[in-house]
Amino acid sequence: MQRLALRWRREERPIGFVPTMGYLHEGHISLVKKARQSAARRVVVVVSIYVNPTQFVPTEDLAGYPRDLTRDKRLCRDAGVDALFVPDDKQIYPAKEGAKFSTYVVEESLSRGMEGASRPAHFRGVTTVVAKLFNIVLPDVAVFGAKDFQQAAIVKRMARDLNFPVKVIVAPTVREKDGLALSSRNQYLSPAEREQAVTLWQAIQQARQAVRASEKAIPASRLQSELRWLIETRPAARVDYIEFFDRETLQPVAQVQRGAQMALAVFVGKTRLIDNAVL
Repeated sequence: MQRLALRWRREERPIGFVPTMGYLHEGHISLVKKARQSAARRVVVVVSIYVNPTQFVPTEDLAGYPRDLTRDKRLCRDAGVDALFVPDDKQIYPAKEGAKFSTYVVEESLSRGMEGASRPAHFRGVTTVVAKLFNIVLPDVAVFGAKDFQQAAIVKRMARDLNFPVKVIVAPTVREKDGLALSSRNQYLSPAEREQAVTLWQAIQQARQAVRASEKAIPASRLQSELRWLIETRPAARVDYIEFFDRETLQPVAQVQRGAQMALAVFVGKTRLIDNAVL
């Protein structure tokens, strides 16, 4: 992969990169389209598929994460992807003569709250694997989805702080007709849970309506309580967190008004879903 990327660079062909963990859906394909449109000249689009073990916390089922490489290959082929990079653990986390992999990339500001608080060491795994993939694929542009707002912000900060010559683009969240954000984890939901999962989008809409109807800023604690009540009226739903924060610093805000960012994580049954939106 790296030799191929170096050849493309010598030929002055821009490289657009979409890193994924596979089990692709229309949301991923929208990122491929965004990568294709990212430069005036014809972009070489690379998709990686790698279920990264270091971003799973001990309570999460790494082995159970959905995988279907045959289907993923077909979707990439249909979308016009130029190269599909599917490394294994030994390639990403090499160990030699008993010496374990021991070098990690850690972002220490944006990663503290929300997903970072709920899933300790998760972002250390994300930034490490993305840094490695940037060094392997050598992209000019990398495209991430807005559904993972905090992750995208952290990757942008990492690229800036470590001088990666990569432009990070954040593409809009793709949703089902009822508003549920597309996610590989949605396939875990039973039919009854799938009906209840739309509560994340309903909570976002209620928060937007409340903020836009109010002449004054709304206390974050009050809005959190109201939304928690709304979500947990669904029998399978349990809130992990609801946060309102500044889009740039990711710091929580005590008073919520237009322009604030909202993010939430909710368990629907055993499946943990996330979503976010600007209010």
